[in-house]
Parts: sequence; C-alpha cells; structure tokens
Amino acid sequence: MCGRYSFVPKAKQQKTLAEVVQLPAELPLSYNIAPTHEALVIADDHPQQLQCMEWGLVPHWSADGKNNGKLINARAEGIEEKPSFRESIHRRHCLVPADSFYEWRKQGARKIPYRIFRKDEQLLFLAGIWDEWQQGGQTKRTFSIITTTPNREMADLHDRMPVIFSTPEECRRWLTPGPLEESLRLLHPPADDLLAMYRVSEKLNKPGYDAPDLQDPQPEEWTLF
Repeated sequence: MCGRYSFVPKAKQQKTLAEVVQLPAELPLSYNIAPTHEALVIADDHPQQLQCMEWGLVPHWSADGKNNGKLINARAEGIEEKPSFRESIHRRHCLVPADSFYEWRKQGARKIPYRIFRKDEQLLFLAGIWDEWQQGGQTKRTFSIITTTPNREMADLHDRMPVIFSTPEECRRWLTPGPLEESLRLLHPPADDLLAMYRVSEKLNKPGYDAPDLQDPQPEEWTLF
C-alpha cells in the first residue's frame, strides 16, 4: 500500500511541475501527508491546474460524505469492478505529485519507515482516481492512490507500491479520456532501478508530525537474529 508521502519539491522539481501546470504563488508543502489530509493533485477535468483534495476517496453516492481514510489506496487489479472505484476509473483520473513516498519494514513490534524517491531526483507522479461528493450545498473532492505489485527494489520492503508514471507521455495518456482497456494497461509496476530509498525517523509514525527532519537519513540497526 501507500500510506504516507511527501510533497516538498526542490527548485528543479518545481520547474518541471511548472511546465505541466500553473503553480500558485506559494506551494503548500508537507513532509508527512497522511490519510484524510488535504493534498495537491492534477485532475483530468482541469489538467493545467493544481487542485486541493482530501486523501481518502469518498464515493459520490456516500450517505454522509465522511472520509474515514479507508479508501486511500485502490488496487489496480480488479479496480473496474469495485463499487467505490468503478466509475472513477472510467472517467475521473488524477496525478498525485510527490517528491517521495514512505513505506515501513517490520522489525519485531517496531515499524521502521523508509523514504522512497527517484534516483534521478525527478518528481514522482503517482496514479490516482478522484470523486466529488455533494449534499446540501456542500462539495467535497477526494482521491485514492492506485497501487500495484512491487518492482525489484520495493519487493524486499512491501508487496504493494503506488503506480508511478515515469514519463510525460504516460502522464498525458492517464489524463486523456479514452477506453478503459488503455487506462488499465498503464497500471503496472515502474521499471526496476528507478527508485532509491533510505531509512528515516520513526517520528514519521505520528501523522501530525510534519518537519524537515523527517527526510534526514537514519543509520540502519543491524541485528544478528
């Protein structure tokens, strides 16, 4: 799965993003985007803009519109058959920009977090779907990140990872309306050797903690057993 990520683009990454969308005067940054938090996405209804949505999809048919954070991820396999996702996968796609995402390695009772990012230091564009809930004059836009099986570097850490579009052409195709079959063909693991990772502080385990030291590398703790 993908349960946390960060959006703290460096100057080079912001320049790349500015070639795709209009950037606001000040980008809202976060080292620790957690479920139900608001985050920036590029949605197919306005692909030249960054939109703010809540992470954790709330289907438009939801009775109360509450975001309980349970639908932060959508498995690529069979996504077109799931009631919560089957309409969005047809016509509501988005890209989730990130400089990195996080995953945990279990070590006994502990969960050791790792930061994962592109080796070439380019921005990550994660595949997503979105929906809009409306009731009584209220409107809420929410999104899920699509996950797939891991590539080589992720396989030792977790059995799932976000779908990552590694080329501008893949991003364009994802945001362009087309047959469902073409969209589903894009939902595969990225190429091996695209990503790098290192251990980070367990402060990340607190969803409310958001500070630069979350991306500081931490030494590995080697054990005999």
